[in-house]
Amino acid sequence: MRISNVALAQKRIVMKIVLKHLTKRFPNRNKKIKEDVIAVNDFNFEIEGGKLIGLLGPSGCGKSTALNLICGLEKPTEGKIFFDDIDVTNLPPENRGVGLVFQNYALYPHLTVRENIRFPLENFRGKDKLSKEEMEKRVQEAAALVQISELLERRPSEMSGGQQQRVAIARALVKMPKVLLLDEPLSNLDARLRLQTREELKRIQVETGITTVFVTHDQEEAMSISDTIVVMKDGLLQQMGKPQEIYDEPVNLFVAKFLGTPQINVFEGKISGGKVYIDDRSVLDAPGISDQDVYVAIRPEGFIVDKNGPLKCRFVNREVMGRDTSVVALHDRFLGDNIRAIIPSEEVVDHEDGTVSFSLKPFKVRLFNKTTEERIKL
Repeated sequence: MRISNVALAQKRIVMKIVLKHLTKRFPNRNKKIKEDVIAVNDFNFEIEGGKLIGLLGPSGCGKSTALNLICGLEKPTEGKIFFDDIDVTNLPPENRGVGLVFQNYALYPHLTVRENIRFPLENFRGKDKLSKEEMEKRVQEAAALVQISELLERRPSEMSGGQQQRVAIARALVKMPKVLLLDEPLSNLDARLRLQTREELKRIQVETGITTVFVTHDQEEAMSISDTIVVMKDGLLQQMGKPQEIYDEPVNLFVAKFLGTPQINVFEGKISGGKVYIDDRSVLDAPGISDQDVYVAIRPEGFIVDKNGPLKCRFVNREVMGRDTSVVALHDRFLGDNIRAIIPSEEVVDHEDGTVSFSLKPFKVRLFNKTTEERIKL
């Protein structure tokens, strides 16, 4: 199996993707509004060849439209798309050398797994046309890569959702595409199977070295397997970088809130005299920062239970999660339902008077301008 996998992988071409001022507008369905809907707004970035890129954002942010532009299912209103140095902006999808896997697997129910995987190869014409032997070899290699060799005679109805997803991936890979595009490919799977399948996706991408763009609204999914994340909102690129870098250094409040489970805890606060205040309690030093109203955002792991700590909250509950404990609390300046502080499970939480106090880890606290919501760097 490994020999076949390596052979298949060696045939890949590492391809970078460059988007230049890429914009897509759609007519507004609301006839009372004359302005177009801008689904993708002036994208300018490069996707490094041989990497897995996560396009991440809430529903309606434009990530699937961006994927459709890359594969050629949509034509841009403005801008250019390059695969390496080749302008593919006006090339039809079948000439771009892309493999596409959708949220619904779109398998042919009357065909076996072997026939489903082989189907794209039967459409090759001219110099690309393959013999039956060559097609069978490709099918066997692709099936081995996604570990479904023993299922080739089954039909989709005889397989689990995870197995069907592997067939869809094999069908995309069998064409030996330059670029693999995945649009919410795991959203139809249950939680355990989603975890297993995303690990398999990463393994396949590493083994093949194929440039892969993965669209998802699940930040945990994107962070776990992506080499680089592109965070989107309302058609605009908010931030692009390595997952840990974006988690640690968000450029604005939206990015800070979108990445991380549990979500970052946001308080109303202010900077005065070089100190950060929540209510009238100084919780952090901010030397050299001008006086202003701010949002104080604290990662769940940024709290330290401290009976003398400056951040005094109303205790709600203590949820034991095994290696960690989640302390649930309330505060008048907190923006949201409940504060969630993640602390080691062996740590004692004194809440006999109905309160719990915290000191903060400065490197887990981020400040944002209250008007622009842009990051203020300490």
